[in-house]
Amino acid sequence: MTLVDNGIYVGGRRTESPRTLEETYELLRECGGMAWIGLFRPDAAEVHSVAAEFDLHPLAVEDALKGHQRAKLERFGDTLFVVLRPAWYLDEEERVEFGEVHLFIGPEFVVTVRHAANPDLGAVRRRLEASPELLAMGPEAILYAVFDEVVDGYAPVVAGLENDIDEIQDQLFEGDPAVSRRIYELLREVIAFQRATGPLRDMLDALQRGADKYHVDVELQRALRDVLDHALRISDRADSFQVLLENALTVHSTLVTQAQNEEMRRLSEASLVQNEETRRLSETGLAQNEEVKKISSWAAILFAPTLIGTIYGMNFVHMPELGWRLGYPMAIGAMVAMGVGLYLVFKHRRWL
Repeated sequence: MTLVDNGIYVGGRRTESPRTLEETYELLRECGGMAWIGLFRPDAAEVHSVAAEFDLHPLAVEDALKGHQRAKLERFGDTLFVVLRPAWYLDEEERVEFGEVHLFIGPEFVVTVRHAANPDLGAVRRRLEASPELLAMGPEAILYAVFDEVVDGYAPVVAGLENDIDEIQDQLFEGDPAVSRRIYELLREVIAFQRATGPLRDMLDALQRGADKYHVDVELQRALRDVLDHALRISDRADSFQVLLENALTVHSTLVTQAQNEEMRRLSEASLVQNEETRRLSETGLAQNEEVKKISSWAAILFAPTLIGTIYGMNFVHMPELGWRLGYPMAIGAMVAMGVGLYLVFKHRRWL
């Protein structure tokens, strides 16, 4: 059964507690006064029953059935249709959860339709029943009390978001790599919170402008202005949270860029050191190559005379040159010629 609570009020006091919607309609016709019907996730039949009895606009009825509406206030003739988005903070999950409350406010009735467990409209009803002089001001008093309950419920959300932002600011300068994801997730929560709280300014302003036309009690108008002040403060805080988180993203991006630049500078310095070492090793290798060339050149120059001397030092009996008068000068000349020739060749190739 989605009929949570149901009452007939006369002069600010509860006179009847009908058990069914049909009984409510009958008693309201007989006793007069004001009916306050509280529904929780009602089915289509219950909503259409209320709509038929109080002549609710089809568009408002459709919104109440579908849910997932933005916060808004619309007037259809003498009936107000109000959608509020209450919110509460889940500390363990560091997440903001949103509910939805629809209100139909007519001259002699109030119908509240909840789509989530929060807020506790039972507490609102008990508070009003404990103040019959306020409840005697009519349906607008119930609207005020529900507005007040929803706006007061935003305060813990603001405190939770503020605490999360303080933690994020600490994480930023600790170099926590997970901080960017947390900023994005929290920014998404803040934007959703802004969608819930932002329209309240225009909604409450509209109620203020129509107060005289619909003969709203002066004290009730003052109470609505107080709710408006609270709503404005909440809305301003939500806007400041968005600015802080966007600035945090900018700071995080700057810090990441600085860290990358520092890493690139360190790698560049390491590369320069490595290049310098490579250059030094290359120069050392070139110097060694030059020395090897010189040694090889002189070894080749000295090898040629040694080769000739070795051949004629073998002491064979039958060597034609041994009996030749010019053999010795020719051998010496060949040694000198080969040495000079090799020297010139190596000199030309800059080995010497």
